[in-house]
Amino acid sequence: MNELLPAYMAIVAGLVGLVWGADRFVIGAASAAKNFGISPMVIGLTVVSIGTSAPEIIVSINAALEGSGALAVGNALGSNLANIGLVLGITALIAPLPAQRHLIFQEGPVLLFVTALAGYCLYDQVLGRTESLLMLAFIPLLLWVTVKYKVQHPNAEELAEAEDIVATSSAVATMWFMVGLLVMLASSKILVWGAITTAAEMGISELVIGLTVVAIGTSLPELAASVTSALRGHHDIAIGNIFGSNLFNFLAVMPIAGAIAPLHLDSAVFYRDFLSVTALTLLLIGTIVFFYFKGKGANNKASNATKSVYLSRKFGALMLLLYGLYFVLLLPSS
Repeated sequence: MNELLPAYMAIVAGLVGLVWGADRFVIGAASAAKNFGISPMVIGLTVVSIGTSAPEIIVSINAALEGSGALAVGNALGSNLANIGLVLGITALIAPLPAQRHLIFQEGPVLLFVTALAGYCLYDQVLGRTESLLMLAFIPLLLWVTVKYKVQHPNAEELAEAEDIVATSSAVATMWFMVGLLVMLASSKILVWGAITTAAEMGISELVIGLTVVAIGTSLPELAASVTSALRGHHDIAIGNIFGSNLFNFLAVMPIAGAIAPLHLDSAVFYRDFLSVTALTLLLIGTIVFFYFKGKGANNKASNATKSVYLSRKFGALMLLLYGLYFVLLLPSS
């Protein structure tokens, strides 16, 4: 146990550094973009969205360079599980979240398509360079379409959240951007070393370490962003942050590892981990669809009805329970 103390300390220090560095990185990048006259909404949809996934991206790059691609894939899948089961579960327990129409007709179908694409890439237990590069190529297209649509169809909650971006001088913004990036790079190196060492000493696969400790740790920025948004009343941002982060995890975090070094994966990656992510994703979107149309039907029957449809605290508790049950599935691998 004493031999593992430095590795444990490295994991904790790495996670703390990643979270702090990501926060500074987003503040610096968003403030710099605002100084260049870029719309706050566009900044929120691009810089801030990517920034909350920055810890996973940096860890994925370092893990792949260290020859531990399974850790990167586990981080991507585990983060998506944590985002829905843990982050959304806790957020819904704190403040029930209204189900929005655009999640059904915009973000939902895109997330389902990207999830299916990721499943296609993982099904043969090989994450190759060509398919990884193709998935990465979807990112600029997705950002362009999203920004174009959102600018033409602004949302009041998104505008309110975007206006909260702190304005600083270009020098200060650049400083925080560079400091945040450097801290994330250093922290990810420390975290990956600690995770690899712990896995080797305890006889646990790097995949499982990525699915659990690393995934939960790198999901802390999403947890902070979603809970803060919910407490401020920006409910749309809280759910949208989950959808956006999961898209980036599939389109950036996982493919980056495959693009750097093609991976041969265990069958459990698809049949246990990916299918678990898919099940929670379908449950989330299915619940939103069900309650949205149920509420819409009730409103049509009563012309004066103003009833809102929410992802309730019971739903949040269910997500946390299912996330806990997933760890039961991991027990044979630990």
